[in-house]
This record gives sequence, structure tokens and C-alpha cells, in this order.
Amino acid sequence: MLIVEDEVLLAMHLEDLLIDLGHEVFAHATRVDGAIVFARDGDFDFAVLDINVAGIKSFPVADILRTRGIPFAFATGYGAEGLMDGYRQCTTLRKPYAQDDLERAIAQSFAA
Repeated sequence: MLIVEDEVLLAMHLEDLLIDLGHEVFAHATRVDGAIVFARDGDFDFAVLDINVAGIKSFPVADILRTRGIPFAFATGYGAEGLMDGYRQCTTLRKPYAQDDLERAIAQSFAA
């Protein structure tokens, strides 16, 4: 799993939730440019993308993941309302989220 989140405590919490669900975290990116490198070259099967990463939108990362066929979910405090056109159908985790929410988002992303 790839985590793209600029808030370190949230990223650590997300990593703990993923591990508790039996997943392995491949990498954690706190900036979009780093996330793009991981998205292009990384060996992982799912990603959680904060939409606003240090003031930059993570949609270019999502584009790469779509091209590679890697499922992902957006994490945001705004819910689906924070998504721009072309992404509104994507799975969204509304912050704050619980382990059950994350588990549902992963299942929903793989089913899509």
C-alpha cells in the first residue's frame, strides 16, 4: 500500500490501521513529487491519497495510478465534494475515518 499524506500523525495512524487489517505499507509520501515517483515505479496494489498534500492536489498521482490499474481511495476532510470532475466517482474516505471505513473503502476500490 502507498500512503500519500502530509500530516505525519495521520499517516502513522493510517499505517497502523492498514497493518491491523493485514496489509503491508510499501511507502509513505509527504509531498506530491515524491508520491509521483512511487506511483510510477512502486510495487504495491493500493493507495490512499490525501487530496491536498502540502497545498498541492494529488490528482496527478491518481492519474498515474489509473494508468497502471492500481486502485486507490482519496482521503479528505471535504468528502466527495472535494473531488474535481473526472474523480467524483472515486472512492473517498472522509476524515476522520475509522478502521471499518478504511476496510470498506479498500473493498469498494477493488470492486470498482
